[in-house]
Order: sequence, then C-alpha cells, then structure tokens
Amino acid sequence: MPTVDQYIETHKDRFLNELLDLLRIPSVSADPKYKGDVARCAEAVKQRLVEAGLEQVEVCPTKGHPIVYGEKIIDPQKPTVLVYGHYDVQPADPLDLWTSPPFEPVVKDGVIYARGSADDKGQFYMHVKAVEAMVKTGQLPCNVKVMIEGEEEVGSDNLGTFVKANKERLKADVVLISDTAMIANDVPSINTGLRGLSYLEVEVTGPDRDLHSGVYGGAVANPINVLCDMISSLHDKDRRIAIPGFYDAVKELSAAERKALAEAPFDEQAWMKDLSVDAVLGEKGYTTAERCTIRPTLDVNGIWGGYIGEGAKTVLPSKAFAKLSMRLVPDQKSEVITKLFKDHFEKIAPPYVKVVVRPHHGGEAAVTPTDSAAYRAASKAMEETFGKKPIPTRGGGSIPIVALFEQELGLKTILFGFGLDSDNIHSPNEHYGVFNYMKGITTIPRFFQHYAAMANGKA
Repeated sequence: MPTVDQYIETHKDRFLNELLDLLRIPSVSADPKYKGDVARCAEAVKQRLVEAGLEQVEVCPTKGHPIVYGEKIIDPQKPTVLVYGHYDVQPADPLDLWTSPPFEPVVKDGVIYARGSADDKGQFYMHVKAVEAMVKTGQLPCNVKVMIEGEEEVGSDNLGTFVKANKERLKADVVLISDTAMIANDVPSINTGLRGLSYLEVEVTGPDRDLHSGVYGGAVANPINVLCDMISSLHDKDRRIAIPGFYDAVKELSAAERKALAEAPFDEQAWMKDLSVDAVLGEKGYTTAERCTIRPTLDVNGIWGGYIGEGAKTVLPSKAFAKLSMRLVPDQKSEVITKLFKDHFEKIAPPYVKVVVRPHHGGEAAVTPTDSAAYRAASKAMEETFGKKPIPTRGGGSIPIVALFEQELGLKTILFGFGLDSDNIHSPNEHYGVFNYMKGITTIPRFFQHYAAMANGKA
C-alpha cells in the first residue's frame, strides 16, 4: 500500500504529537475527582475521529463515563470492521515510583513513558491514524465503525447497556481490538484467547473500634491477622485454589494443545531477571507460561487496615480490608465463581470476626478462532510488516467485552495488539515503543485490505 505508507511517513511526527496530547489528559475512570478529565478526553477523541474523516461522530452519554462513536460507510454491501478501544486509564499510584510525571509524556530512547501509553491510548489511537491514512488517500477498502469507551478499567459497567441499545448501529462483520501484547518486536504474535475475571473486596471486622494493643492485644482477635490467615487458606500446598467447586468447569487442555502453546518462545530465566525475582511460584504441574495464560488464578491486589502513617501507633484495628481478583478460563462463569468465593469466605470466617464480601465487576473468558478470514487477514498483514508470520498465543489478561460482543452482536474478535508484556501497564513507568505505535499504524491498513479481499472471495 505505497500511497498509504507514504501518507503515514509524511505525517508520522504529527501522529506522535497527537498521541502525546491525549496522554496529557488524566482520564482516570476509577477516581471521581478525574470525572471532568475523563469527559475532556472523550471530547478530544471525538475531535480526532472527525479530523480522521469519520462521520456520525458523537460523544454518547451513559450513566457513567461516555462512549465515543464514529463511522465511515463507503458501501453497505461491503464488509464492516468494528474497532473497539478505551480512552480511560488506570490510576497512576504510587507516584513516587515514576521516573517522570505520569501525565507528562516523555519520549526517551524511542519509548513513550506515560500512563495510558500502552493501555490503551497508544493502541487505540493507532486505529484512528490508520483509518485517517486510508480515508485521506482514498484507500479505505471496507466500512469501519469506531467505538472508544471510558470505563474499561472499571469493568465497562455501562457498555453492555449501550451495545444492547445500539445493535443495529454497531452491526458489523468482525471486531478489531488492540489492547494486548506481542511476544517481542522481532517475534510478532496474535492473541487467540483471554481469561475471564471476578473482582471483589472483602471486609473483616473485629471489635467495634480501634483498641490499645497493650491493653487488649492477645485477648481480642486482630482483624488483620485473621484476614491474612483466611487469605492464606485460599491456596493449598500445591498452589491450587482451595474453594470447593472452583475447578468444576475447568477443562484440561490436551497434551497436543499444551505442546502447541509451548512453541511460543519463552525464556524463563530472562523473564525472572526482568522481574528481579530468583524463583517462580505457581500451581504444581504447570509451566510458568501456562500458569500465566491457561490456568485460573486467585490473587490479592491490595490489603490494608490499622495504622499506616508515619511513626508508631500501637493500635489493634477494628477493621481490615483486601481487594482480590480471580482470573478465569473458558467455561468458568464469573457470577458462579464470585458466589463460590463469597460462600466459602463467609463459611471459613471464625466466630470472633464479621465478614462482608462485596463483588465489584467481572467478565468471561474468550477464545477466538484461527481459521477465520479475519484472523488470516491479520496474520498476513503482520507477516508483511514484520517479515515473519505471527505466532498464535493465549493471553493472561481479561477483556470482558470480547465475550459481550459475541453474545450481543454475534461477532468474533481479532486481538490485534502491538504492545509488549514489559510495557508496565497498570504499573509505574508504563511505556509504549514508538516502533510499536508506528508499526501498528502501518499494519492495520493491510488488515483492512486483506480482510476486504477475503470477505469478498478475492483472496
């Protein structure tokens, strides 16, 4: 696609600067104090879609943060690609671990450092610029619809309602999402599966107020100690999750399937070195790569209680809290797992504390086929720009809307991510390579070209 490539090369500096502008907006969906910034980011995305040549562009309000929608219909008889992404970002805490301010993007050694650079502003904006390049050069080969939401990082609570109310508007042939990672810049890959999610919070209460630890310690249950004991009991000695019924729906992969997944290159020693850990820990009988992708997990994401300020305060706390997430595999249902956890956690609570379990959000696992025209188009596009055929892989993360799109719109999704696992998403110093950003912009038009041809039976 020489004309499209030339347009991209000519405007690459502007493409980068526009992304940096988006990254300066602290669109943190989880924190109410950023509500105005989230709305401002939605308006900025709307403006960029208009400038890219999309039509019917609007900011669609929801009960939470808005969804931005735009489309370009060149011929109703041609296939339609629905592009999904999210403009909201994770909180930047802890701020003291950032080497530069999270919302003041810095480009250093070919890498963009900023919250949201890889997840997902840098990745969804590749599509906006790719569509612009195709529209402005008259090379858009099929219809495109773009939907960018502002609540993915808090569970996409209102996306389901929007999708159900706009089925005709969102009618398409395939969904294209860039919110995943490749194996490496010289080892392209396409994610063909995601884990589901159950996320919740627990509260453990002992006495009705904080107590003096010298006066009451040793006679009254400490909720922090109890909570730690309860959490510790959730895994057995083999690191299997000790919740009755948790594995009932888990299907074991065949030896052939596990062998195929193992063909993806994975250097465990380099992986440990990158994380500064001396050993790995996980479910007995599975490799590190399998534990990260095809097995369910239970992890504590945060724990607090008592006095954590400067200096000392000899207090026996009244309450302790924890946030936990469970990553789920196909056939495990998030609502079922959430109830199993709740019932079990309440059952194992000793009589000297009270326990409350508060479910937050969840989503289902998804597996995408590798024999579809869309997957073959994506594979061919990456092979052209990277010089080698991409490897199909399974991802450990969760994008609950993939299952939603299949359930409500009957559409399969292509997970066309260009990030890397080392991009520090959800962590301090999140970053995204300029190479990855530009490679995505040049690869996406080739997907459109090959998909349009295959869908019309010309390839």
